[in-house]
Amino acid sequence: MSATKAELRASILVARRALPAHEHDADAHALTEHVPALVSAETTVCAYVPVGSEPGSHEMIDVLHRHGVRVLLPVARYDVAGIAQPLQWGEYAPGELAEGRFGLLEPEGPRLEPETIALATTLLIPALAVDRGGVRLGRGAGFYDRSLRLASRSARFVAVVRDDELVERLPAEPHDVSMTHALTPRRGLVALGRATGPGMTHAT
Repeated sequence: MSATKAELRASILVARRALPAHEHDADAHALTEHVPALVSAETTVCAYVPVGSEPGSHEMIDVLHRHGVRVLLPVARYDVAGIAQPLQWGEYAPGELAEGRFGLLEPEGPRLEPETIALATTLLIPALAVDRGGVRLGRGAGFYDRSLRLASRSARFVAVVRDDELVERLPAEPHDVSMTHALTPRRGLVALGRATGPGMTHAT
C-alpha cells in the first residue's frame, strides 16, 4: 500500500531533523551556488526564509538581492476561522526581518497583496518532496496551493528540496499546483513534467 501524504510528511521531517548540521550546511551552500544561474538582474523572485531543517539559507536570499533581483518573501495570514489564506508578500532588505507568527521571519516593510506574486518570473518554493511529474508535497497548511494560483503561468515554479526528496511519484490531489522544476544541492535545476520553454535542464 502506498504511503499517505501524512505518513510521507512525518517520515521526511524525521529524516531532515536527523541530518547532521554539517550536511545541512553543505546542502545550503550548494543550493546557494546554483542561484545566480536561475535569475537575471531587475527581475522579481518569490523566495522564502528557511525554518529549522528546511533546505536553503539566508545567504541564498542575500545572493539574489546582490544580483539585483527584487526578492519578495511570504507573510502568512489566516481568516477568522483559522483557515490559511493566500500569502501576502514583503520586499526583502538585508537585515530587516522580524519574527512573525509561529516564529517565522518576515520582512519589516509594507505588506503587498497576494496578487503581487504575479510579478515574479521565478518562485522558490519550500517543499518536503517533489516528484518527476511536478507534484509537490508541502506541510499541508495550504498557503502555497492557494497562492500559486495567482502566479503567472509563464513563471518557473521551483520546489527546493534535498536530493533524495526528488522522487518518482507522490500522491496527488485535484487542488495541487504543479511545479515546473526542482532545485537540489547536487543536481541543480531539474525540469519536471510541467516545464516548458527555453533554458531548462534535466537530471541525468
